[in-house]
Amino acid sequence: MVNPAPHWVAILVYDGVTLLDVAGPAEVFKEANRFGADYRIVLLSPTGVDVTSNLGVRMAVDGAVSSEPAFDTFLVAGSDLYPRACVPGDLADAARIPAVAAGRVVSICTGAFILAAAGLLDGKRATTHWKVAHKLAARCPTCRVEPDAIYVRDGTTYTSAGVTAGIDLALALVEEDHGPDLARDVARALVVYMQRAGGQSQFSAPLQGPPPRSPALRKVTDVVTADPSGDHSLGELAKHLNVSTRHLTRIFRDELSTTPARYVENIRFDMARALLDQGHTATQAAILAGFPSYESMRRVFARNLSISPAAYQRRFSTARRPNAG
Repeated sequence: MVNPAPHWVAILVYDGVTLLDVAGPAEVFKEANRFGADYRIVLLSPTGVDVTSNLGVRMAVDGAVSSEPAFDTFLVAGSDLYPRACVPGDLADAARIPAVAAGRVVSICTGAFILAAAGLLDGKRATTHWKVAHKLAARCPTCRVEPDAIYVRDGTTYTSAGVTAGIDLALALVEEDHGPDLARDVARALVVYMQRAGGQSQFSAPLQGPPPRSPALRKVTDVVTADPSGDHSLGELAKHLNVSTRHLTRIFRDELSTTPARYVENIRFDMARALLDQGHTATQAAILAGFPSYESMRRVFARNLSISPAAYQRRFSTARRPNAG
């Protein structure tokens, strides 16, 4: 097979960069070369000085950022630093300069915060790690953040979710460049999914948000949380506050932007996930969490996670293998 023209990939690194955000995509591109691609990877830092990763590993760079030459793919790796602090101006500039001429711009995990600081996500759809998606939305109000996406493409701008999602995105880029057959070969060689089912929600913490502001509504939500399997019909919940069902519905909508029924469902969903994590069967989890039936729980899992309770449990119940013999 004749190799195509070289495809230059520049990865922006800096002190504190997450090593896996760099190594994961780079490994995908390197593996693609074994199957006929020709990716050339260079590491760039803002000043051309070597950097130290989040693990303390020293990373030798190939040079400083520049608008020349124009790279086919410009990738910005993430760091735990910048959801917690503002992105320094020199780092934002280091992302902006090569991005102007690049064929496509990519961020891995919290690298989206650097793209946002550089103005590269203005008016675009994007994603990042589910834990800090709300912070990205606050930092870049014109960006439409999609917290459940594994990765998002908006034109020539690509953003991915947390750490290993950078591998998912890199595989998608390889498929875009060379087709599904080569990308599938890479996925098989790396023993990863070509395209994993579901979104980030399957990896995230329980869906419960902050407690309600009003003591009255907090009283109702505490009752539900304390016993998710209890009778929490609209009428029964309204009795706890001695208010009409219409008034209770309005309180939920105003404070939590949801309905009482959906709130109860989410609490039960959280409990069912925890029960599955602990090793209960799906049927047991449905009963203990208060779902009317397994089928009703399955529908909630499908809507929230795009996978079944059984598939969720296979992925997250335990990392230990049973002993042989």
